[in-house]
Amino acid sequence: MSRDDHCYICATCGVQHAPSDEPPPRCDICEDERQYVGWSGQTWTTLDDLRRDHHNEIRDDLGLTGIGTKPAFAIGQRALLVRSPQGNVLWDCITVIDEATVEAARKLGGVRAIAISHPHYYSSMVEWSRAFDAPVYLNEADRRWVMRPDPGIEHWTGETKSLWDGMTLIRAGGHFEGGTVLHVAGAASGEGALLAGDILQVAQDRRWVSFMYSFPNYIPLPAREIDHIVSTVEPFRFDRIYGAWWDRNVTSDAKGAIHRSAERYKKALGR
Repeated sequence: MSRDDHCYICATCGVQHAPSDEPPPRCDICEDERQYVGWSGQTWTTLDDLRRDHHNEIRDDLGLTGIGTKPAFAIGQRALLVRSPQGNVLWDCITVIDEATVEAARKLGGVRAIAISHPHYYSSMVEWSRAFDAPVYLNEADRRWVMRPDPGIEHWTGETKSLWDGMTLIRAGGHFEGGTVLHVAGAASGEGALLAGDILQVAQDRRWVSFMYSFPNYIPLPAREIDHIVSTVEPFRFDRIYGAWWDRNVTSDAKGAIHRSAERYKKALGR
């Protein structure tokens, strides 16, 4: 792997920043009200430092290949490798990338493209893009949150972006204006699945999902935003939702779960 000690990584959100001789004065993502600066203040690390005491676990997560870091780092999400005849898609991203991870992913068919739900998971996306010579698809509405610009990043516009093999990016909004989910028509034994990050947050009771403007700061979304999210995914057929962490998945009746959850959420807002 390449060595780039001057691309500092925020230790709270895990997002890698543009090269600099000194750590940046702040992390704009963490200073936004949807995130937070760590209680001990802004701290930084690098990939070289992380590789000394972190590694990635690659294993099955309900029929898809999950990639997550041990011990957990920053927000702690895991990525999903969606294997497909015309090329694999890496959904969402994690900060740690090393030779062992790249080699393991190549044995599974590599990565044709990377797609990310929202800025909190931008992590080391440029490193992943360069390792696999793969474009990173981000919604244009969230361009301002890219902390390390790179030619490999492609900002897509509109409400959907078709990929291949029945995969479609959907701009659902909510948590971020460009908040994105990935529909995989062939997943779940052909019943279809949504890979949702935390645009649709799978709850601890995995029969339900939730929706928030800020999860760590408990800022809800208004009812009109909930209705918008539901309307964006309604045209698509799916029976399963994959959340952002290991095993946080709605295993069946996912569309019903979204409808029930939206109504419960809006009812709670009106109390």
